Formats: sequence, structure tokens, C-alpha cells
Amino acid sequence: MKKLFQAVLLLSFTFLFAFSAFAENKNAQETPKSKKELKNQTNCPVMGGKIDSTYYTDIQGQRVYFCCPMCPKKFKADPDKYFQKAAKEGILFENIQKNCPVSGKELTEKTVYIDYEGRRIYFCCPDCQDTFNKDPKEYLSQMDKKETPHSQNTAHDTTNKTKTKQNNQGHNH
Repeated sequence: MKKLFQAVLLLSFTFLFAFSAFAENKNAQETPKSKKELKNQTNCPVMGGKIDSTYYTDIQGQRVYFCCPMCPKKFKADPDKYFQKAAKEGILFENIQKNCPVSGKELTEKTVYIDYEGRRIYFCCPDCQDTFNKDPKEYLSQMDKKETPHSQNTAHDTTNKTKTKQNNQGHNH
């Protein structure tokens, strides 16, 4: 009788161990999917047409391309609307950041970042990322206002300006 009890007990532990291992493996598979894979922008965020790389605007560290010269104005009127739409669709705009939005330090490496409502934002360190997360809208609004040391020394600063074919005609660089 004692051997039967031991056998049943051993079999029960074996079953529980196997079941718990299976449950852990199943839970690992059911965890939220890793970050959604982002696609580079190929369509205008306003009209949906194929982008023309000569129509773009630089805003909040992102270069956003458009299909025509009318779309940048619509985009700038409500950028959050279009950034959030892009985030839902998994669209990644071209990042043109040169400085950390929190510290202002030059970004020598672009390794620390978050994807925030359709924008990829880079930071100089994880501490700045944490600070940004406390008040993202404030730092986003400041990104276009901050003048970086490099923009003072360059003759061609495109921050928050729209380029069009008409603007570029007659310029020989």
C-alpha cells in the first residue's frame, strides 16, 4: 500500500511539473507581440498618394514626405492626427534629429529611442527618455523651437519648413 501511495504521489508530481512547464511555455507564447514592425513611409499621410520626395516638411525631428504642395499645410494644421494615424498603420517617418530633445546634447549614437505616437524619438541616454515620458507633449513642442548649435553655423536650416519643387527651382547647390 505504501508503494502504491508513493507511485501515485510521484506520478502526480510528474504530471504537475509537466503541466506547469507546458503552461509557462503557452503563456510565453501568449505575451503581447513584440513591437510592431514599422515600415518606411511610401504614401502621403494626408491624401494617401505616392510620395514625391521634393515635397516634405521637417517637424518634431521627423521628415515627412507628401504627394503634392498642398498637403504640408494640412499636416501642420493637426500633426498629432497624422502622426497617430501613421502609428496605427505602422509607418515610420525619416528621423532627422541631431540633438536629444531633453538635454540638447548632440546625438552621436542613435541607440536609445522610443516610438511615440508615430514618431521615433532618439535620446542621449535612458534618463532623458524617462524624463521625456513624463511630459512628451512639452518636449515635442520644444523640438521645433530649439535652435541647435549646428543650425546656427549652417546656411541651410530646414527645421519646420516645407520644401517644394517651386522653392528649389533656380537654386544651384
